[in-house]
Amino acid sequence: MKQDMEPKRSQLSRLLEAHEPTAGMYVRIYGDHLILGRELALDEDGKTERDDRLRLSRIRSRSWGLSVKRHNGRWERTPFSGDLEEMVNAILSFMQHLCALGY
Repeated sequence: MKQDMEPKRSQLSRLLEAHEPTAGMYVRIYGDHLILGRELALDEDGKTERDDRLRLSRIRSRSWGLSVKRHNGRWERTPFSGDLEEMVNAILSFMQHLCALGY
């Protein structure tokens, strides 16, 4: 794990928790990417599965590109890029359906 990504992960987690549609989403680091998703309950035994939904890819030190996970498991780039706050605003404005618990 890249050490400089942990502060970005923490910052993004705080930004997501501040908004009801994105509260409870996990953020994990994968190389130069921050993966956002939800933990889904598989059964009554408490087993869960990670459901990755969005990916922020670092373009520059303070600039990120937004991608969405397709039904086939591949990532599709969107036209959105900017700092983490701008990415959260784009998610809240255009991708709330991907953040929903029952999605």
